[in-house]
Order: sequence, then structure tokens, then C-alpha cells
Amino acid sequence: MKAIILAAGKGSNLNPFSNTRPIPMISVAGKTLLDNSLCQLKNAGINDVYIVVGHHKETIQEFVAEKSDGGMNIHCLEQKKNNGIGDAILQVKEKISPGEYFLLIYGDTLTDANIYSKAQQSFHSFKCPVASICLPPSNESFGNVFLNAQMKITKIVEKPKGSNFGNYVLAGVFVLPESFFGLLKKNKNSMEKALKVMVKEGDLMASMWENEWLDIVYPWEILQANKIVLDSWNESSIAKSAVMESNVTMQGVVNIDENVVIKAGAVLEGPCSIGKGSYIGNNSLIRSYTSIGSDCSVGYGVELKNCVVLDKSEIGRLSFVGDSVIGENVDIGAGCMTVNRNTNWEKIQVKKGKTNLSTNMEKLGAFVGDDVVIGAGNTIQPGTVVLPGKNIPACYSVTNKT
Repeated sequence: MKAIILAAGKGSNLNPFSNTRPIPMISVAGKTLLDNSLCQLKNAGINDVYIVVGHHKETIQEFVAEKSDGGMNIHCLEQKKNNGIGDAILQVKEKISPGEYFLLIYGDTLTDANIYSKAQQSFHSFKCPVASICLPPSNESFGNVFLNAQMKITKIVEKPKGSNFGNYVLAGVFVLPESFFGLLKKNKNSMEKALKVMVKEGDLMASMWENEWLDIVYPWEILQANKIVLDSWNESSIAKSAVMESNVTMQGVVNIDENVVIKAGAVLEGPCSIGKGSYIGNNSLIRSYTSIGSDCSVGYGVELKNCVVLDKSEIGRLSFVGDSVIGENVDIGAGCMTVNRNTNWEKIQVKKGKTNLSTNMEKLGAFVGDDVVIGAGNTIQPGTVVLPGKNIPACYSVTNKT
């Protein structure tokens, strides 16, 4: 069976990180979403993969070129105009033979186990098309699914309004026949309409996914994705080339990659992850659910708590970064602080354009895009988004109004 990964969308809700990369190239726990998907596909026995690219296509193309010796046949096909999911799927039409079934994957989802193997098992059991479904924390933003006792899908309602919610939602994984391409064309390239036709004709079964699942839509959900991956780890992994000085304390599950240097007095509270070539300074505190990318530098006495720090970023001495996502090649000066709660404990809001989005979270820090420089002594207010390339002078207070 061949797989199609949809990775062309802009994902503007994920700014500032989708400004500079496609969503599947966002990293959590040291791996991109795309790499997680490819590893699960390989473990499911699927080696022929087509990735539909568009937004920042070169990032995925370069990544695929580097993985060319990994035993998988991975090809990129471009969606030149952002004409929706149906049009993206049709870019792969000529690669699927008549009568053949294929696995369709949305590239912005994450699971803690192999959802693709489960979808294949359901397909072989039902011997007809299947859609993976799951129980999310909230269902108003997804395609709601209704099904009968035989696991046949009887209705799909896309982003329902009012109180007419189903218990389950589409999980972004499907096993579909080659004839689905024709169904898309007949329905003006609408994925939603094509699926509803399949449901009406009684041809779509449900594959129940009961493990962790997340559709990454907003930047704070990167933290949730990171937690899902870290919680799935059962044992620590420390590279032989890692250097740890005396009096380094480690608790829980930790992953320390090659050529990491950890100075004396540092404390690592797992689960946490430190990417290859990174430096952790004296007396630093790396708290639970922190993932540090490759070639990062964490200065003396820094505290990192529940955050994702992407590659080649530096955090100056005596800083606190909590409940935050820090992009690539970010330079944070000494003595900076991300404030991660309102004084009245109101839920944190994040500004998108002229709209304030509720995160429904009481603790949340900042979202700092790639190539940002933040001068020493800065205070960054809860829910602040710093766009890529911004240079913030020292001793400043950074807010969503800045």
C-alpha cells in the first residue's frame, strides 16, 4: 500500500512558526512531525510515500533528500496553488493504479502510537474504505462522525454549530480506493462532499483510535504535542559521546543526544530531551516536558520549564523560559523572563491579527519565531507572539501590543 501525506497548507493559525516552515516540519521532542509520520509508516510496512508540498516546499524537499538512504521511496509532488485538500490529493492521481487502495494522511496530526497500522488492520477486517476516528477533548473544530453499531459511518458533519455534536471526529487518516479521485472530481475537488457521497452509499467504515491524538492548529498545541511524545517514552537514552561533569542530577526519563555537554550542577527533570551538540550551563534547571533542539546553548543558571526550543538557539544566563515555544536561531539575552500567568489567573489569550484567541490555559508563556534577537533583561508577557526576524532592545517589556 502507498501513502499520501498532505503537507502543502500554509497553516496561518500556527504563526509565527508556520511563517518560516511547513507545519509537518515543526519539531517536537527532537523530531519533526513529518519524521514521526515516516517512522510510523515504515514500522507499518509502508515504504512508498508521496508527500504533497506547497508552502515552503524546499524545506521538505531537502529533508526528503537527506532521508533517501533510509530504505523508503519518498517522492514530493507540488500543489502549485493552494486550492484545498481535494486538489492536493489529486496531485497524486497518476501514482495510484486502478483498483489500488492508498493511505491518506493529514500532515499536521500527531499520535503516541501507530495509527497507520491500526487503520490498515481495520481495512483488512472490513475489506472496504476506512476513516480513522477518535475522541478529542473538544469536537467543534473538526469533522464530527456518527456511526452505527457495526462501525459503519452514517453521517459526517463538518465543524457543526450549536449542540449537534457527534462523539467522534475524523482523525486525518484514511484508507481509500483509487476511485476516490474520480469522486473528488465529480464533487468539484471537495473532500467534504466526496466523503459524504461515500457515507451515503454506505462505503465508509470507522477505524477507532483510542490512544493520544492531536491536530496541531495553534502554537500552544506544539507544547501539547511535545508532551504526548515525551509521555510515550519508557526509558532514558544517553549517547556515549555526551559529556556530563560532576554533580549533574537526572530524574525520570531523559534523552541526551550525541556530543551534548552538561556542566556541573545542572539538574534535568524528565521527561525531557536535549538535541545533539547542545550545551547546558552550570546550575541550569531543565524541568519536565522541555525539549531542546540541536546545537543550542543554555547559559548559567537558566530555568526551562515545559518548553520547546528549536535548533541553534541560545538562552542567556539567569533567564527563565516557561510554557513557551522558541524558534530556530533565536538569541535570548541574559536575565530574560517569560511571564507565564496573569496575576488574576485569567485564561491566557493569544493575539492573531485583530482577534484575541482564548487558549483556555491558565499558564502559558511566549511564542518566539525564528531568527529573533531579544536583548538582555527583557520581560515577555503571557501569550506574546514575536514574529520571525524581530530585534528587541534590552530592558524592554514585550507584549502582544508591542
